[in-house]
Amino acid sequence: LNKPEWYLTQVLMWIGNHLKFLDDKIQPILDKAGSSVNAGLEFSRALVMLILEKLAADIPCLLYDDTLFCHLVDEVLLFERELYSVHGYLSSFPSCMHILSEESCFQRWLTVEKKFALQKMDSMLSSEAAWISQYKDITDVDEMKVPDCAETFMTLLLVITDRYKNLPTASRKLQFLGLQKELIDDFRIRLTQVMKEETRASLGFRYCAILNAVNYIATVLADWADNV
Repeated sequence: LNKPEWYLTQVLMWIGNHLKFLDDKIQPILDKAGSSVNAGLEFSRALVMLILEKLAADIPCLLYDDTLFCHLVDEVLLFERELYSVHGYLSSFPSCMHILSEESCFQRWLTVEKKFALQKMDSMLSSEAAWISQYKDITDVDEMKVPDCAETFMTLLLVITDRYKNLPTASRKLQFLGLQKELIDDFRIRLTQVMKEETRASLGFRYCAILNAVNYIATVLADWADNV
């Protein structure tokens, strides 16, 4: 259960190792018979169906172990990325995201994603470098003087988007968007709490860093507004 990468990588190797044979030897036979079947894609589809069976059996066994469940999700997302980008798998075919979208699994994924995001926010705001810009010494890069915590937070949101963007239904994507909105509101509350401690020094370093963080986040969200 703790090594899903073993069978996921094995399937990717099988697909990669057989594609040339399927294209060179099997596809011409199908073409000659007037079939519209793509041998390589059908081979890939059949192996993915085995993966779906395996996932359906494994997930109930690790649903309440955060570490194992997170590792499984991470490996499945890496597998899907390679399947589509390297092997040209079709989005209309069955995929692992359909298994991750099933209610019990999906709700667990959301819960765990939120848990680890909040932990990340705790660590980024308690860091000594939280209010310092990574690029403070490079003037042409650092026009907005973005503190490290704001940049890390927006990267966190971007990574979450990247993880859920290939979910098969809009309703599931919207649930993840809801999580991101919760995280933004949580971050806003945290900034407000820090700001209240700094009101006596409103021209102080940290107070200005908070204003820069808010400005940066608002600007990035406005840029993302065109991303459906």
